Formats: sequence, C-alpha cells, structure tokens
Amino acid sequence: MGISEIKVIETREALREHLGHPAERTKGKIIPFLDQHARTLIEHSPFYLLATASSDGTCDVSPRGDPAGSVKVLDDKTLVLADRPGNKLLDSQTNILENPHAGLLFVIPGMNETLRINGRAKLIADAPFFDDLVVKGKRPALAIMVEVEELYMHCAKAFLRSSLWQPETWPERSSLPTAGRIFRDQMKLDMSVEALDAALTEGALTTQY
Repeated sequence: MGISEIKVIETREALREHLGHPAERTKGKIIPFLDQHARTLIEHSPFYLLATASSDGTCDVSPRGDPAGSVKVLDDKTLVLADRPGNKLLDSQTNILENPHAGLLFVIPGMNETLRINGRAKLIADAPFFDDLVVKGKRPALAIMVEVEELYMHCAKAFLRSSLWQPETWPERSSLPTAGRIFRDQMKLDMSVEALDAALTEGALTTQY
C-alpha cells in the first residue's frame, strides 16, 4: 500500500460512520465521583499511569508506583497522589501548570479490568495530609490533587489480548537490551554498558523516596 492509498479519518462524523456508536449501557458506566468500588480498587493498586498535556497539546504519560494504598482519597470527588523523586524533567508537573486536565489509569496486579479517571489536577506544595503520604520515612516534596470529573471501569479486552499477566508469554529478559545499553547507544555515552547498568541499578534502589 502506498502513501496515496492511506485513508485518513479527519472528522467525528467520519469516525462514527466508520466505527459506530457506543451502547447506552456503555455510556451509563461513566460516573462523576469515587464510589466504594473505585475506592477499593485504588486502595489495592500499586501502579498507575498519569496522562497530561501541555497548553499546545503535547502529551505525556508518566508511570507511577508506590505500595498499594498510598494514593489518598480525600472525599468522593478528590484524590491525592504523592509525587516521588524522579528525573526532574517535570513533564507532568509543568503540563499541569499549563493545562489542568489529567487522566489516570489504575492497574491492579492479576486483574484484567482497570480503573480510568479523568479530572482536573493541581500541584500541592504542602498540606496536613502529606503526613499520610509518607513511605519509608520520606515525606513527598510535592503532591498532585485530582478533582474527579469522569470515572469508569475499562474492560478486560486489552489485558486478555496481550496476555499481560501470563508469565509464560513474557519475553526472555536476556533477549532485550538493558537500560544501560539503551542509554549508551541513544546518548552516545563513553561508558561501558556494565558501568551504566550498575549506576542505574544503584540509583533506582537508593533514590526511590
């Protein structure tokens, strides 16, 4: 197929004509608050993805992880995420300052369904609830507060299609490049792969909080 043969969809009308409309039951699953089921899933999720976008629409998705139960639910419309030490590029944080809209995807190990939340985020420098965000004796320097606007369960199809939780489908780690090799090649670094891998491992273990 040549470039001239690619059919691009450019309007909502064309998209709906191509893929159809959701069932009323599907649209009805979207709720604007944290119910008890959402609270339970958040409490058991040790990993989530935070999606943000800058004022010009440049997108970013950041993986976030903590012991399960570390995300704090303040009330049925508000949750708080501890912002742990990272690479200081601050992509998520600067995006939130420019554009408060954010999306969250909570993952629970072994569960094929995920919890999706869309809302408005703000950066919090300090608050009494920071004491509840302490992990391994470390208090976060920043937190992200999210006001929930949309919440719904995402079906299991993506995890079933990918067989994500089935170890027998996982690639052999030895068949993949290490982080040290990737960084060395991408950044043209004058260091051995072994030295880079050792430094990255030490940094990941010692600067988590």
